Parts: sequence; C-alpha cells; structure tokens
Amino acid sequence: MFLEPYVKGRRSGWIEVICGCMFSGKTEELIRRLKRAKIAGMKVEVFKPAVDTRYDDSSIVSHDTSSLLAQPVDRASRLLQISSDTVVVGVDESQFFDAELPEVCAQLALRGIRVIAAGLDMDYRGIPFGPMPQLLATAEYVTKVHAICVHCGNLATHSYRLAEGESVLLLGEKEHYEPRCRSCYQMGNILHLK
Repeated sequence: MFLEPYVKGRRSGWIEVICGCMFSGKTEELIRRLKRAKIAGMKVEVFKPAVDTRYDDSSIVSHDTSSLLAQPVDRASRLLQISSDTVVVGVDESQFFDAELPEVCAQLALRGIRVIAAGLDMDYRGIPFGPMPQLLATAEYVTKVHAICVHCGNLATHSYRLAEGESVLLLGEKEHYEPRCRSCYQMGNILHLK
C-alpha cells in the first residue's frame, strides 16, 4: 500500500464502528451520523453489501424505516472508488462484507476520510461475525448499541435465531430473529437442543 508522506495540518481520517445485536439501532445511528455530516455540508457516500436486499436494493433502511440512498457493492475494494471530494464514507451491514473491509477502511482513513461502519458484532451462534472483529480492533471509535430482550426486558446483546438452518447468512426480520440478553439467549439454546 502506498502511503503519502505526513504533512502538518493535513486532515486526518478515522474509523468509527457501530455494533450490536439485531434490532439495537445500528443502522438508525449510522443514518443519524451521516445525515448530520450532510447537514454540515460534507460530501458523503454510503455503501451496503449487494447481498442485502431486505428493505430496498439501493438504500440502507433501519427497522424504524429511516433510509438513505446507498451504493450496493459486491466486495469491499469497491469502496476505494469514491469521488475525490468525499470526506465521509458510511458502510452498513459490515458483517456481510469480505475480509478486505478492515484494510479498505484503513486505506480510506489514511486518505483523510471519516469512515463510519455499522454491523452485527456476533452471528446467531454468538461468534464474532465476518470482518467485524478486525474492524473493531482497528477503529478509533466504537459504539456498542443494545436492543431490549424480548423475554425479560434487560439489555439484549445477542441475536437469537428462531428459524431452522445452520447457514450463517440468513437475511431476515422479526420472523427469523429476536434480541435477547445473555441469559435468555443461553436458555433458548439449551431448550432448542433438547
């Protein structure tokens, strides 16, 4: 990777990650930050994985139906093709991107870009999801948001899968997943195995 020499006063970029379980408001928070950047007159570009077509083919959409136009892409390296006047890049559903995403975000940050990425930190099995662990480890700022456990009302940190199947990639909504706290998630897994 080619690095430009340090120039005093040059704008510095960084990486922000918004993570949590399903229904915790990750996309809602991403949209909020991106809209504020636009209000401030900053050039913003937004990306989503092409595989995510749940709500809209060309927008990121939160569960509360807030939305922003986005470019669906099939691999992380496409993010490097931003226009030269872009200063903020938003990435939704980061867990669905390939393993190059952390390196791509780092390259953008080195160009002076503010990168805001949102995604699930764990899959339905409770295992760190896709490129998220590396992205979390290399980000300057991390925000973990929480849902409310549908069983006990505590803070939810896990995405419990209601649907059968073992594929990690199962796009879905409330018919397939529900937010649960650590205890209710574990309880459900124990009952499910019986």
